[in-house]
Amino acid sequence: MTFQLEEATIAELHAAIRAGCTTCVQVVQHYIARARAFNGPASLLLTADGAEVAPAEGTVRAGAPLRFPTETVAAATVLPDLHRYSGPPLEFGRMESTASDPSVQQQYGMLVGKPNAGQVNALATLNIRGERSVTCKGAFDAHPSLPLPPGAPPACELFRQQPDALERAAELDAHYGSNPPLAEMPMYGVVFSFKDPFDTRDMRSTGGGDAAYDMDFPARDHILVEQLRAKGAIIYAKAICTEYNGRAGDPGGAHQPEKVLHSTLGYQRSTWGGNPSNPYDTTRSASLGSSSGSALSVSTNLVMCSLGEETRASCRGPSNHNAVALILPHKAMIGFDGGAIGADIYCDRTGIHARRIEDCAKVLDALLDPDVAGYDPRDPYTTVPRSLAQPPYPRHQAQASLAGMRLGVVTESLRIYPGQKQAEPIVTAARAEMKAVLATQLGARLVASADRFSEHDPAFEKMTVDFTAALARLVPVFMPELLFRLDEDGTPLFKEFAAAVTPCEFLPGRVFGSGTLSPMDWCVGLAEGRIKPPANLDIATIQQQELAPTFRFHISQYLERRAADWAARGFTETLRDWRALNARSKFWGDDQRSAFLNWEDLTDPRNPLDGRQGVNERIMLRELLRRVDMMVLLENRLDAFVRLHTPLPPALIGGAIEPGTAQNLRLESFHGPNAGLTEILVPAGYVTTAYDPVFTLSADGKRYVPTPCNTPTQLAAPGLPFSLVFRAELGREDVALRIASSYEAASRRRIMPPAFGPI
Repeated sequence: MTFQLEEATIAELHAAIRAGCTTCVQVVQHYIARARAFNGPASLLLTADGAEVAPAEGTVRAGAPLRFPTETVAAATVLPDLHRYSGPPLEFGRMESTASDPSVQQQYGMLVGKPNAGQVNALATLNIRGERSVTCKGAFDAHPSLPLPPGAPPACELFRQQPDALERAAELDAHYGSNPPLAEMPMYGVVFSFKDPFDTRDMRSTGGGDAAYDMDFPARDHILVEQLRAKGAIIYAKAICTEYNGRAGDPGGAHQPEKVLHSTLGYQRSTWGGNPSNPYDTTRSASLGSSSGSALSVSTNLVMCSLGEETRASCRGPSNHNAVALILPHKAMIGFDGGAIGADIYCDRTGIHARRIEDCAKVLDALLDPDVAGYDPRDPYTTVPRSLAQPPYPRHQAQASLAGMRLGVVTESLRIYPGQKQAEPIVTAARAEMKAVLATQLGARLVASADRFSEHDPAFEKMTVDFTAALARLVPVFMPELLFRLDEDGTPLFKEFAAAVTPCEFLPGRVFGSGTLSPMDWCVGLAEGRIKPPANLDIATIQQQELAPTFRFHISQYLERRAADWAARGFTETLRDWRALNARSKFWGDDQRSAFLNWEDLTDPRNPLDGRQGVNERIMLRELLRRVDMMVLLENRLDAFVRLHTPLPPALIGGAIEPGTAQNLRLESFHGPNAGLTEILVPAGYVTTAYDPVFTLSADGKRYVPTPCNTPTQLAAPGLPFSLVFRAELGREDVALRIASSYEAASRRRIMPPAFGPI
């Protein structure tokens, strides 16, 4: 029997170990070899003139320092009419020393993807002795059998006692040989990466930020890392992520950037670790989603499994654009915010990436410890009824038929806006895939919602009560505040409501309304079906939320806890608050520097009183969305929903967004994270045509405007991937898993990235 590690499942790995065809050490060695081959810089600096830059070395990975490309791309190739641009100075690409280790460099400012790069830059730190920490790098991480050199920080004596990935693999081999106790250690020998915000006591953990901690590794593991260690997993690498889980936005304040990045699109960047690229086209982003390195490392077979984190699309986007499976459990099933740097405590949650759903389910099962049922005293969101954790998921096997099951097609996720072709290839392919596999091959009945931008497909049954109808009934009860929202131009968002009601305050001092009905009577009429819902009252429009001040709280809490953990062990960590964090950090863009200074200045835990208070709004919206889902499920006798994560392809690195979106995220895709419900993604196919928006210079020459472009780009086979998303009601995640597993077994759509095959 021979064993090929690439594309292997957990079950295949365990079978090979038991048959004597491989060992844990050989597995780790193979992954290190793949990291040497494929895990390096894949982006080029976008410069004023396109001239070459001097050779630069980065941190050591897989035994050798990173070497950055010296070639650059002239900004005028991306930004038309650059000679007429008269806006704020552009932040051109450049090489600079890092704050964490001034002896190594990293890319800052504008980037573009390198065509056919042969690299993807998925992993920031490998658990290899001597390179897994800046604080204790090189000889300061010498094996405990060797003397520690003079001048080593005192914490290095503690740090070096921890085995690296190869040493841990050797321990497992020596102790268990070819007969591991898989019942007690179901993750035996499985090599994991983790999004950098998950604390790992044996690797640098800074949330992707270039921050000079006294000790860049934490005193203890995140609870999920701890559980996986105990179940036999090999804690191998920290994955590249958009630093601080997507950079958290800017609360506004006195600090404003002096330079502008023409686009952050396609940057899933860590100032410390760099920017990853898509393995199917390295000029494109690994995803719009901060857990890019997690899914990317799985897709390119740099690891077997990975844990990511999602606030809005940070796990779903990377899975969708890298053709890997994902289980994104509801927020309270397994924790995140204890022992991790978060972005928005109301939405942050852990996601599980693997190449097959069966492996995602095995990891989830290993994390659902029956003794604690997911409870983490450091994470307040895990204070839920223990019945919400339902192991073991792996028992729910794929079925050859889904006959008798009714799946609700979320048509709103399949929108093609008039005059814009960017969504057309994926939407067309997804509709065909649903019909061919879910309906024809597996026998499920597809029941579609109505959408104002889409004609009804006669192949689908019509919902009797769709999302718009459910919102009309439920908004007046659960969140009437929605109806009083103002658009970006300061006018009522729901025009029909404003036209029908008597003049009243929409926000303090802002009076609108030109009709004769009181808002209360209008709401009663809407709920009872006497009044037609506003045309834009749909699950896309209602998702937008105010920026909440939770990031300011969460970073403060994390830093204080991290310092306290070290103090309990007799060490002092002086990076323990926002002021120290900002003083000892660098950022790849001036916009992030000013945003973090504004976060430091923020003192009020409340949202500004503009009629939409962040904390209450999030709780209200979550309740509303869960009720909407349940009404649609019950009224149509549905077993689960199926949808696209996004109809948009991965964007060109440094390119333009689709007009009208928030960084290429359509608001409708926020339904899952805002509701906090479990979602399961399965690779569903590839498209070989893309329509990429372009930049045009505004008439006054002061800014670049994203503009649709209907000129097709033909892509090399297999093309760019997309996924289907399955979601069931809270407490019936097993149903969604059974449907997703059945679809995966019937379709087998994943194709290993051709440029990153076996070595």
